Amino acid sequence: MQNASAKPAELTRLMNPRSIALVGASDREGSIGERTLTNLLAHSDFQGEVYLVNPSKAEIRGHKCWPSISALPATPDVAVVAVPASGVLGVIEECASRKVAFAVILSSGFGEAGAEGEQAQARMKEIADASGLRLYGPNCPGLVNVNARLGLTFSPSFPHDLVKGPIGLATQGGGLGRNVMQAMDRGIGIGMWASTGNEVDLQVADFIHYMADAPDIRVIVTLLEGIKDGAKFAAAVQRAAANGKPVIGLKVGKSEYGAKAAQSHTASLTGSAEVNSAVFRQFGVIEVGDIDELVDTAWLFARAMPPEQDGIGIYCSSGGTAALAADAVGLAGLTLAPFTAETTAVLRANLPDYAAIGNPVDTTTVVLSNENVVETTLGAVASDANLALTIVPIALDYGETTTRMAQNIINVQKRSRAPIVPIWMSDRMGDGYQLLVREGFAPPRSVGKAITAIARWVEYGRWQRANPTPRVKLPKTAPAGNFETRSLSESQAKQQLRDAGIPLLPNALASSEQQACTLASEMGYPVVAKIASEQIVHKSDIGGVQINLQDAAQVAQAWKSIMASVKRHQPEATIDGLLIEKMAPRGGVELMVGVTRDPVFGHMMTFGLGGIYVEILRDVSRRMLPLDASDAAAMVREIRSFPLLNGARGRPVADLAALEQLLLRISDFVMESAHRIEEMDLNPVWVGAAGEGAMPLDAVIIERMTEKEGNPK
Repeated sequence: MQNASAKPAELTRLMNPRSIALVGASDREGSIGERTLTNLLAHSDFQGEVYLVNPSKAEIRGHKCWPSISALPATPDVAVVAVPASGVLGVIEECASRKVAFAVILSSGFGEAGAEGEQAQARMKEIADASGLRLYGPNCPGLVNVNARLGLTFSPSFPHDLVKGPIGLATQGGGLGRNVMQAMDRGIGIGMWASTGNEVDLQVADFIHYMADAPDIRVIVTLLEGIKDGAKFAAAVQRAAANGKPVIGLKVGKSEYGAKAAQSHTASLTGSAEVNSAVFRQFGVIEVGDIDELVDTAWLFARAMPPEQDGIGIYCSSGGTAALAADAVGLAGLTLAPFTAETTAVLRANLPDYAAIGNPVDTTTVVLSNENVVETTLGAVASDANLALTIVPIALDYGETTTRMAQNIINVQKRSRAPIVPIWMSDRMGDGYQLLVREGFAPPRSVGKAITAIARWVEYGRWQRANPTPRVKLPKTAPAGNFETRSLSESQAKQQLRDAGIPLLPNALASSEQQACTLASEMGYPVVAKIASEQIVHKSDIGGVQINLQDAAQVAQAWKSIMASVKRHQPEATIDGLLIEKMAPRGGVELMVGVTRDPVFGHMMTFGLGGIYVEILRDVSRRMLPLDASDAAAMVREIRSFPLLNGARGRPVADLAALEQLLLRISDFVMESAHRIEEMDLNPVWVGAAGEGAMPLDAVIIERMTEKEGNPK
């Protein structure tokens, strides 16, 4: 069942309104109201009705002013609120009474400004919720629909950032968002920009969802300081993926310093960097590390989507530059594909004997003396059936020669299905660079930046092919509040797992030394003995575990020594007895499966090497639950240690099918018990060779207590 919070807002009347009211319209130069008015009247191409609201003015710039929203002759689709924070609530109440659809609140001084601002923001939300009014902001620079040439913003940069295009941009902060918009100076077209500020109501996820369906948007870019509604975000990015639209995401707040800065800026929940990255990876969001990478990657996707073949070609006139690019391709895990015989024939016929005609191509200095050789030879490379993309590193600005090279690239691209990526490496950005910018190539400024973007492009193509029809997965939410929790004993935890159909070794709880010996004999030796207590989680640390017990005498001795050690280390613990369990077969690999409840995305599963290695190597993969079969297979194969499971160095291949099935069963168990399970740690999980199965050897479950057992704090 889909979470109610995952339902997207209907934003058509906000993005393409028929009428707009500007509350706080002003003719005071430099004020928020004046700048917004100028952008709306002078720099936008809005054909609908514009109402100016200012109780102290009869008119501004020849347009009649109205004293209030209530006094308007008709109800606008959108009210842009540009008044001081103290007056915002009154305006919102009027908008609610008048049944205005959307309010864009430019004003600051709310959730980002302390307790009083938070209270005002909460009241604003109450008013809106009661009336159906949708709120954008507050504390935001506004909204820009470049493709419709509409600016509901006070930014003086609006008239300079109007290059239409297929990229949609959704951010929380305004400064970084405007930085991306100004990549238009590199030839990039951005069709719309939503900068949502404090997100008292509408969130970045609402705009990702809108852009996923918008016919004029092909690529979605998002900059996030925090994610408030995990279900809504997951639904939005999955909608984009289903429509074949890549989402490129930059999440700030990954370090402790960054998280604190993000909190102070938008009062957003930044979340765990590992969890956010795992969710991005699961749903195909292309995570990038900085603005340059974001822009280069987004524009490459805007130019072309990755095809099935992912070979890369390099075409260059400098041997050293060609080698530098080839190194970068190899280090990124990309492939320099061999040319077809047809391409090789064209290169051999048109380049000197001393030129390199393999991949990479080094034309040498023939490009200085032969004006036609580039179009002929680059044309052959760019059209090669083995290539997804051709890069052309330009190491230096060589005046007219480089300008001619730029024109050659432009001409060849018009005839080629696959993108050509010119890399402008020189700090001297002359006519050739400007020509490429005007033609929409947006040349990356270094080999490293270009290859990073290309690697993201290729990886997304592989993800798409591996997930042709992904089913929609949304986190299950739990009741809000701080609940008391309890840790189940291993015996209790394993009983729940057994009831859920999760395979386990034979085990039983012994309440006396004699019963322990009897149970062990019935199971067959060797066995393991473990202390059973809800208060003791780390049993080995206090001498609460003995393994490889071979007979009844050893079991009896284990009872005595374990009980004595536990009493010495944790005398207050309530002891249920000893859990007697059959020893795992020899061989196999020890793994771990953990589940935690993330406050944004719900239950997250972590998988990796188990035993002592999990803390040391931290070689894990993560997914938001619920899993499907492709998720389980990907989790197993993502860890660096997968070769240990796949027969490395003569080891037997592990029972991967049983392991993947175990992950799916654990996911189902957690989802069925999502209301109560807070955390689960299965470590170690034993997996044998193919056909031998996979099963948890130890189990810790921490669950929320019921109302009878303990009320919310």
